[in-house]
Amino acid sequence: MGKVQLENIKAYAHHGCLAEETNIGSDYLVNVSVDTDLLTASVSDQLKDTVDYVHINRIVKQEMAIPSKLLEHVAKRIIDRIFIELPTVDTATVSVSKINPPINGDVEKVTVSLNLQRGQTVN
Repeated sequence: MGKVQLENIKAYAHHGCLAEETNIGSDYLVNVSVDTDLLTASVSDQLKDTVDYVHINRIVKQEMAIPSKLLEHVAKRIIDRIFIELPTVDTATVSVSKINPPINGDVEKVTVSLNLQRGQTVN
């Protein structure tokens, strides 16, 4: 097994429960880590034998562009797409951070992380 990680993918998006958040938008950082078998790719040196991180980045950008009330929902959509489009991924962890959230206080960011295994269902 091995991991493919994308760190601090920057996105400007319109997520939040408040009307101002969805109208104005804000900056986000997304981190993705997937577990997969990397042994074949380590020997073959072929993209077809690994998880293409360009594909993961595209999924993140597309899902971040769809407004949601909750960061949890965005993270789940990203993981769902990873499992659908990248069949060799066994486990995925997605963290979505809202930079400078509009809360009463000096908070750099708020982060939601979701970790799921392929086939795991959410009630």
